[in-house]
Amino acid sequence: MAPSTAQDVASAILSVTEKSIVPLTAAQVSQGSKLFGAAILERSNLSLVIAETNNERESPLLHGEINCIQQFFKIPKTDRPETKDCIFFATHEPCSLCLSGITWSGFNEFYYMFTYEDSRDLFGIPYDIDILQSVYRVRAPNDTDESLEARPLYNRTNKFFKARSLADLINDVEDAQAKADLQGELARIKKLYDSLSSTYQDGKQAGTASSSFFS
Repeated sequence: MAPSTAQDVASAILSVTEKSIVPLTAAQVSQGSKLFGAAILERSNLSLVIAETNNERESPLLHGEINCIQQFFKIPKTDRPETKDCIFFATHEPCSLCLSGITWSGFNEFYYMFTYEDSRDLFGIPYDIDILQSVYRVRAPNDTDESLEARPLYNRTNKFFKARSLADLINDVEDAQAKADLQGELARIKKLYDSLSSTYQDGKQAGTASSSFFS
């Protein structure tokens, strides 16, 4: 079997997002959970292994990525691919908790659709970027405010994993028409999250129950 191309991977992720993650997320958001979801695909054929979404109503630790990882490891070992043979996808760039979960689980490649800045600015959920900045970004002796702010929040390529945005992956597609089509699909699927965000924010204002400390 020929290796999957950037076009193959991007197309599979977009399809899984719309068909598998969004419906799960819509159900949980209506009950007070945040709109973060995740999926695990087999690298060899890009088939879906499992998709999940945030379940902070049950536990503040059940972010979309962590919930997905937990459910993945409930699959019998004989039926479960090795994490090194999988692609991990997060709808939103993973927070510090989820980065650690992905790393400890052995996933060595992941993609995300929305950035930290998107989570903060588009969805009114600033905690991922705030925690990374406040807890993990250490000021060096010669740092200025500007140099500190310019420093990446984590190493997207490191000895444990390689992380990329879905937009960057699509930019690697060589065929111009295929790239344009995928960019259009990405924009369309991102729009699906507008209504999910509205539902979440309305529920938050109404005091919908959640176990998360950060609402």
